[in-house]
Amino acid sequence: MEYMKRCLELAQRGSSYAAPNPMVGAVLVHDQRIIGEGWHQQYGKAHAEVNCLDSVISEDRPLIPESTMYVSLEPCAHFGQTPPCATRLVAEKVKKVVIANIDPFEKVDGNGISMLQHAGIEVESGILQEEGKWMNRRFFCFHQQSRPYIVLKWAESAEGNMAPADRSRTQLSNHFSSDLVQQWRTRESSIIVGFNTALHDNPRLTARSWEGPQPLRIVLDRDLKLPASHHLFNTDAPTWVINAHQDKEDNNVRLIRLPFDNNLLPAILRLLHEHKKLSLIVEGGPALLQSFIKQGLWDEARLFKTPVSVPDGIAAPALGHADLVLEMPVYTDQLQLWTNKNTSYPYAAGMAI
Repeated sequence: MEYMKRCLELAQRGSSYAAPNPMVGAVLVHDQRIIGEGWHQQYGKAHAEVNCLDSVISEDRPLIPESTMYVSLEPCAHFGQTPPCATRLVAEKVKKVVIANIDPFEKVDGNGISMLQHAGIEVESGILQEEGKWMNRRFFCFHQQSRPYIVLKWAESAEGNMAPADRSRTQLSNHFSSDLVQQWRTRESSIIVGFNTALHDNPRLTARSWEGPQPLRIVLDRDLKLPASHHLFNTDAPTWVINAHQDKEDNNVRLIRLPFDNNLLPAILRLLHEHKKLSLIVEGGPALLQSFIKQGLWDEARLFKTPVSVPDGIAAPALGHADLVLEMPVYTDQLQLWTNKNTSYPYAAGMAI
C-alpha cells in the first residue's frame, strides 16, 4: 500500500505535462527497499516504468529480476510515441508487477497484463484503484465516454450572485483563490466562456502566475460581435471562436461554425475529443454553466463562496444531482468541491483536485 501511495505522489508531478497521456508513477522495490523511482514527465517522452528502471544505480541492477515494480496504471502494450513499457519489464525480467488501475485505452486495456503474465511475471491489480481512478479521471473519462472531463468553476457573493445586475466587472474571489485558478488552468486542456462573459469581463483565460502549458481558449460568439481588441484574440494561447456563420483560421484564432441549437455543447465536446483534449473547464457565465448542468454535461464543480456583498445581481447556477465531497478555506473564501452523482469518477478522500 505505501509503495502505491508513493506511485500516486510521483504520478502527480506530471499533472501539467503528461496529457493526453495519463499521469503515471512507478516504484521498484527489492526486499522492502526502493531501488528505483520514476514518473511520466511529459507527453512524447519516456514513461514512468522506463524512467524508474533507468534510475536504478549500477550496483542495484542485478537486483531487478528479484524486485517488484509498483505502477499506478497498467504498463502499455503498444507502440505509440514510445515503445511498450510491458516489453521493457519483460526484458528486465522483473519478478512481479503491482498495478492500481487497468488502462482503459483500447490498445492496452488488459493487454499489458497479458503480456507480463505470458512472460511468467506475477501481476496483482486493484491496489488503491479508487485513488488512481480519481487522479486519472480526465484520462478515464476521455476513453470511456469519448468526451473531455468537464469541470465547472465559479465564484459567488455572500448572497449567491455571480455578478452585479449591470454586469460590471467585480472581483469576488481573493488573490489566493485567483492564483489557485491559474494553477488549475495549467492542468486542464481547454477552457470555455460564453459571449456575455467574454464581452463584459474581457478575460485572458490564461495561466499567468503559474508555470505550465496554456489551455485552448474557447468562446461562444454566435454572430462574431466580440471586439478584435479583446484579450481572447491575442497570441498568448490558441483560441476557438464557436459561431454560426463561418469557418476560418488565422494564426492562433480559429473560427468554427456550428448550429446554435440543443446539440451545440455535445458538438463542441466531440471536437475537443477529436483534438485529444482530455478536459474542459467552464468558467462562465451563469447561462453557459447552467446549460452544461441542465444537459448533465459535467463531472465536478469548484465553487468559491466569498464574503463580498452583491445584493442586486445575477444569480449563480444551481447544481442538481450533486454531492459535496470537499470543503476548505482559501483565506477569506470557502472552496467547495462538488461531484456529479451520475459520474463514474467519485472523489477519493485525501487526493488532490
